[in-house]
Amino acid sequence: MRCVGVFLAAAASLGVARGGHDIVIYGGTSAGLMAAAQAQRMGKTAIVIEPGRHIGGLTTGGLGWTDIGNKAAIGGLARDFYRRIKKKYDEPARWVQEAKEDYFTRRKSPNSMNEDAMWTFEPKVASEVFRDVIAEHKIELVVGARLDRRPGKGVVKEGGRIAAIAVEDGRRFDGAMFIDATYEGDLMAAAGVRYAVGREANAVYGETINGVQARNAKSHQFPEGANVDPYVRRGDPSSGVLPGIDPKGPGEEGSGDHRVQAYCFRMCLTEAPENMVAIQKPEGYDEREYELLLRYIESGKYHRPESKYDPLPNKKTDTNNHGAVSTDYIGMNYGYPEGDYATRERIIRRHEVFQKGYLWTLQNHPRVPEDLRNWYRRWGLPKDEFPDHGHWTPQLYIREARRMVAGVVMTEHHCRGEEKAEDPVGMGAYNMDSHNVQRYITPEGFVRNEGDLQVGVPPYPISYRAIVPRREECENLFVPVCLSASHIAYGSIRMEPVFMILAQSSATAASMAIDGKSSVQDVPFARLRERLLADGQVLEWTGPLPRRAAPREKFEGIVLDDADAEKVGEWNESGALGARVGEHYVHDDNTRDGKKALVFRVKAGAAGPKKIRVIYAPSSNRASRAGVTIAGGGRSEAVTIDQRTEPEWLGPFELPAEFEVRVSNQGADGHVVVDGLQVMESAR
Repeated sequence: MRCVGVFLAAAASLGVARGGHDIVIYGGTSAGLMAAAQAQRMGKTAIVIEPGRHIGGLTTGGLGWTDIGNKAAIGGLARDFYRRIKKKYDEPARWVQEAKEDYFTRRKSPNSMNEDAMWTFEPKVASEVFRDVIAEHKIELVVGARLDRRPGKGVVKEGGRIAAIAVEDGRRFDGAMFIDATYEGDLMAAAGVRYAVGREANAVYGETINGVQARNAKSHQFPEGANVDPYVRRGDPSSGVLPGIDPKGPGEEGSGDHRVQAYCFRMCLTEAPENMVAIQKPEGYDEREYELLLRYIESGKYHRPESKYDPLPNKKTDTNNHGAVSTDYIGMNYGYPEGDYATRERIIRRHEVFQKGYLWTLQNHPRVPEDLRNWYRRWGLPKDEFPDHGHWTPQLYIREARRMVAGVVMTEHHCRGEEKAEDPVGMGAYNMDSHNVQRYITPEGFVRNEGDLQVGVPPYPISYRAIVPRREECENLFVPVCLSASHIAYGSIRMEPVFMILAQSSATAASMAIDGKSSVQDVPFARLRERLLADGQVLEWTGPLPRRAAPREKFEGIVLDDADAEKVGEWNESGALGARVGEHYVHDDNTRDGKKALVFRVKAGAAGPKKIRVIYAPSSNRASRAGVTIAGGGRSEAVTIDQRTEPEWLGPFELPAEFEVRVSNQGADGHVVVDGLQVMESAR
């Protein structure tokens, strides 16, 4: 789609017409506020127009457990935000429900107290920091002003530029430059900029992990043996399927579709009784929505419940989806990205009812075992969070909606470091992470999830051309949130600190375009880079890179991946430090419960002396004593390994042709990590 209209000569200088602002920012998210702050620092006038009434987006909406991957990739105003958070928590009066030292011990990261910034925080403290930013930078803010999305009404175009945007009540906001800082990309779409919704096929950009991913969807999955029946009447296909299951799925592996990864609310919960509001059965509760959950529990394979009750200060949590059936409302958001306001509101409300009902069911339903009910009953809503919204966050986690298709599309190749952006305006560093997008029925007649993928990446640069449209579509718009990326690359980029970073870069470039009387496509990158660096942005990675996974044939002897082992207990997949065998490794989430193990069954071909090496990526948070047991021929030997150092050979052991190696978290004092196992013949 192309811009229409004739660019008026009076606006040719890019000055602001009709008493407008230099930069008009649509969306009061964390990105929108950072863009406005940077505009003020650049000496420009800016206004932030928020379609709803919640300010700060997901950062103030419950996501207090910051996702980024490598925090050294965060600079500029984004890092300043997290430093401001730390200053708040340096005040002793902030610690009401627990001592500061106790919190960091509960987080299992006492050394984090010495960092320059703090990455975990309560929603109300994030809101306070943003109020400080708004006051200090004198940010003009308009709330409850939704873009008029009727065709031809919301965006006034003059030639190749936006002259003004109009909201539903008729107000018009003129500007020289515009920034779409929403999670939905409504301004971008109304401006006639090309975009995508859903998953591209692998063939579109030569990727390997885009599109339908049934074979690779191993995390947050029904575990082996959890044979959950998908039908209303068990075993009877004629009775229909349970809610949220697509009997036509999953589709051809690697093919594109309309689906987007699941949404949920990042729940802020508390276990402090004096600060707790009990979970109530929501109006509109439908028990059929939870039959799949109940059957999953009854399978005996239900996940460890505390896995993603990530601790925030003052005995609160940032609770995220975890396990085969959890807070993600899988398959119920496909209409959101392009839905009208009423459709979106219905989807948000359905998510709220589902998630509150999910908690109420776990706390109260008689089919939930009593010990599990009692565990969930520990939790309620904090009295001191979201008081104007029933103590429930108003911000749904829009993990992806529209994605611009610009001159550069960030893809899997950029994330892996196989292709490098030469005009960086920020860094990504998180896993390529897609939550599940659908539930389907296997040929054996059981329900299964599809779409979840978590593949580790090194820090990588994000291109300037991925945040500006093609010249022929619009010459004065920036899109730092719904930027140009494939589905799987967006899964890595879609982190709140990255949105703040790209928004700051957008406002910097917008100011330069105004000063230079140019289009956004013609901003001199050398000058832009100089200013970004001066403002503390991180544009290239100079630290160590994760080791790349090597093909098995590159290893000597016998090599088994973690995927080849039998898992005892629940293990989490990751790739944050780089896999050495396969796409990822597994870890026990630092549970130290002695209940988790990986059992490798080795077929060596012949008896004799063998040396053995457990493969993993070392780190300071690893266990210094992870248990390894080698058993065969009626004998066994137990040793421990220090996973804070590089893997070393164990042995030699006199072993039969077939034997077992068991790696466990029994007695562990940190994360137990397993990427694979290597076995070689050894001299006697």
